[in-house]
Order: sequence, then structure tokens, then C-alpha cells
Amino acid sequence: MVWVVVPALDEAENLRILLPRIAAELATFDPAGRILVVDDGSTDDTSKVVVELMADLACLELETLRHNLGKAAALHRGFRRALDSGADVVVMMDADGQDDPAELPRLLAAIDAGADLVTGARLERRDRFVKRTTSRLYNRTTAWMSGAPGRDFNSGFKAMRAGVAEDVSPMLYGEMHRYLTVMAHGLGYRVAEVPVDVAHPAQHREHLAPPLLATLQDDARRPVAAGRLTGRSPVEEAHRLGLHRRPHARPHAPHPATDRRRSPGRRPRDAGGSAVRRPDPAGAPAGARW
Repeated sequence: MVWVVVPALDEAENLRILLPRIAAELATFDPAGRILVVDDGSTDDTSKVVVELMADLACLELETLRHNLGKAAALHRGFRRALDSGADVVVMMDADGQDDPAELPRLLAAIDAGADLVTGARLERRDRFVKRTTSRLYNRTTAWMSGAPGRDFNSGFKAMRAGVAEDVSPMLYGEMHRYLTVMAHGLGYRVAEVPVDVAHPAQHREHLAPPLLATLQDDARRPVAAGRLTGRSPVEEAHRLGLHRRPHARPHAPHPATDRRRSPGRRPRDAGGSAVRRPDPAGAPAGARW
């Protein structure tokens, strides 16, 4: 059974067009296949549109997150639901319409040919020069450092066997969805790419979690994800990874009486711990408070 997981954030208008196209394509090669939209805390009518379409599309399902957790977290939730429901192959697609459902058979054909994870590579892109250049640099650097074959690691259009989805889902946090191919390759799976056409819908835009929020999510989830792989508790993993310490934190020690960093108004103390009284300012009444 094929499950198509579509993480979505504020994509109501694009989903009205995209989901019927996915359903029509899915019915041609797997009538029992399912489409799962994971609403990642949208503020528009994304969930409402999906519910309306569910009346006509029997294969469509919806998972709603209470607030925006990021694409990796949405994929993690979608993968888990697909696997728990008996998926044999899991496909991930972007909700903005840039991934053409007509390319689905090509990805699944590569799976049938022996690949464990297949990426729909956007080799002919009409993006701005700066974006094309930085994307090319990112892909070459990633391939060189990881040893994984590929020219479009960041593509959100992928198909994978259930075993791959099972093994990589614990590592889906922060921005780690960008490295699915690298993770699968590192785990010994066969990865491949097939060139696909790229649509450029008017509503296309890239949603990213705020940098600070993404950083906090990484720190919070790294111990959990690592613990699932090592068998340690999240607390043990947090200590092992050094996340229990604040960056650049110094051990607490009392400051000398002359240290200007001591809190304002705090009286210095002598060796016996008794407060040392400063001499009264000139002209101040005896016993005046200071």
C-alpha cells in the first residue's frame, strides 16, 4: 500500500488543486492507497479545505498539529501514522504544488527496480541565479562530505520503502528532513534519483520555522531521537550530548568583596561571614542607612 504524506502550512488554495490530482494519479497504480495531509498549525483554512475534499476523495485523511512545529516534525507524524496503518511505500510531497503528481509513477518505478529511497531531482530549475547557485553549492558539498550520490538532496519529493521510513523517522527534527537521503545512505540503503519537472505555482513559498524556535526544537528532540537509537533515556542522552549545560556557563563562585560584578546593594562580608559596614559618607548622620 502506498501512502502519500503531504505536510502543509497555510496552503489552503494550493491544496484545492493539488489533492484531487494526487488522488487521480494514485488510483491508477494503487486503488487502496492513501493521502495524508499533516496540517502544521496553519492559520488559514488548510484543515477546512481538506475536510471538504474528504467528502469526495475517499483516500484522503487529515492529521492536525496544534501549532507550527516545522516540516520535519510534520513528516515524523505522517510517517508514523502511515507505518502504523500498514504502508509498504511512503511518498512525501510538498503542498505548494511544485511537485507534479504525474511524476509519481517514475518514483515508484525506481522503487520497483530495487531502490530503497528515490528522490525526484529538480535538475531544470527556473529559480533566481542566487538560489540556483547556493543550491548547487549545497548539493555538491553535501555529496562530497557524506559520500551519498545525488544532485538534489533538498527536494521534498521522495518515495521510500517502509523500512527506510521506520529507520529515519526518529531522526526527523529541526531541519533534518533536508538530509533524508544522507541518512538513508548512511544506514546502508540504496538511494537513487530520477529527474522530474518542477511547477511554479503562484502561491509557492517556502515555510521555515523561526531560527530560534528551530534551535530550541533541536535541543529538545536530540536526546529523544538519539535515545531511541541507543536505548538510553532522554536525560542520559542530554548529559552525554552536553545539552544540560548552558553555553559558556561558568561554575558559580562567590565574588570577592571588591568585585564590581556583585549584585548592587549587597554588603561585602568578612572571613567569618559577617557583613562589613562601610564608613558613613562625610556629612551623613551617624547610623544613616546606605
